[in-house]
Amino acid sequence: MVATTTSNDKLLTEAEILAMPEDDYMNPAQLEFFRVRLSRMRDELLENAASTGANLRENELVADPADRATVEEEHALELRVRDRERKLLKKIDEALGRISEGEYGWCEETGDPIGIGRLLARPTATLSIDAQERRERTQKLYGE
Repeated sequence: MVATTTSNDKLLTEAEILAMPEDDYMNPAQLEFFRVRLSRMRDELLENAASTGANLRENELVADPADRATVEEEHALELRVRDRERKLLKKIDEALGRISEGEYGWCEETGDPIGIGRLLARPTATLSIDAQERRERTQKLYGE
């Protein structure tokens, strides 16, 4: 369970955030919780990127063509994973920006609350579940 501190230096847990009344939605303690969670995610992704760079710079000289193909496939897979992480890093930075601007936790289409449960599962979410489902139905219908 992830915990963060409030201005009173009290640890705030996911359960405590979920137990807060709806009219406390996106209060300073909740915003700080998500700011810390997103910052930790960001730091972890940056560490992974640094280790990937080091791994890829190690030139493995492999004589056997099958072994060489395996090494190249592992590198390609690692690059795909890092590309996904790079995109996630951009979303994390955008979410941190929304926290700074006071817009975090609110659906960008409807202005409704996204919901604590959804944000705990996906802290970079920008749409409420209803808005996300509508978008996915539209994309499925129109192939966008």
